Amino acid sequence: MNGFRLPLGEWIEAIFRTITDVAGGFFSALRTIFLGAYDAVDWLFSAPPFWAVIIAIAALAWWARGWKLGVGTALGLLVILGVDQWDNAMDSLALVLVASAIAIAVAVPLGILAARNDVASRIIRPILDFMQTMPAMVYLIPALVLFRVGVVPGIVATIVFAMAPGVRLTELGIRGVDREVVEAGQAFGSSPGRILRQIQLPLAMPSIMAGVNQVIMLSLSMVVIAGMVGAGGLGGQVVASLTRLDVGLGFEAGLSVVILAVILDRITGAFGGGFRGKAGTAKAATKAKAATPQTAAEADPEPQPPRVPAATA
Repeated sequence: MNGFRLPLGEWIEAIFRTITDVAGGFFSALRTIFLGAYDAVDWLFSAPPFWAVIIAIAALAWWARGWKLGVGTALGLLVILGVDQWDNAMDSLALVLVASAIAIAVAVPLGILAARNDVASRIIRPILDFMQTMPAMVYLIPALVLFRVGVVPGIVATIVFAMAPGVRLTELGIRGVDREVVEAGQAFGSSPGRILRQIQLPLAMPSIMAGVNQVIMLSLSMVVIAGMVGAGGLGGQVVASLTRLDVGLGFEAGLSVVILAVILDRITGAFGGGFRGKAGTAKAATKAKAATPQTAAEADPEPQPPRVPAATA
């Protein structure tokens, strides 16, 4: 086009140079916080003996969904141990849990804001579309510029990539709450905050838990990409297998990622199913209470004449 070029890339580079110059201390502090959280969670899984971690995770799976999932979880973790990927799997699990917790902590309030404010919803939705359609590897470039090589850029890129479904499903769940139930709360004089806490959030919990499940799954899908910036774990093993063309190592690391994904998906899905049952019970109880007469006059609209006691001799 006759040499015409929009200097968008130069503008972005200038913006990031300004950010690093002005807010370099803030990002250094944020890096320290993220790294401390990751080290703490990683220590929680790596310090105990492997059999204690397997028993704890299998017990959680058993409690969430039954003995079949508990036994399957134990067998899957033993496979990871058998292919000598235990330490890498625990590193990746710590990264996923930290990134997912931060993403959920940001996504749920944003989803609530979008559900209760149409203007905020119209602003947030295009941003979420951009976050979901941008290639995931692109997030690593600004993360590397701001946080340097290591596990923190992987956490930051994972948060940005995985946060969108949490926001969308939280907004969807709250907007899907029966309007009559909300109006009943308003009629009894409940404040908006109380309606949110005691009506909307409990009834929207199945959708919110589906969002949590999706956030965790997308976080785990970023493990391999995070390995490219020095995050280590199973992603680092996959990257190493690519550079050395080591088919065996790549399969072992990939299988370990699949096992972790299945375990996390089934456990979070089981918790979501529990909330679905509770929400359905609460909604049925609300409708039953609304259909129940509140006073004796409503139950018997035609009052009977008073009974005259029989005369005594």
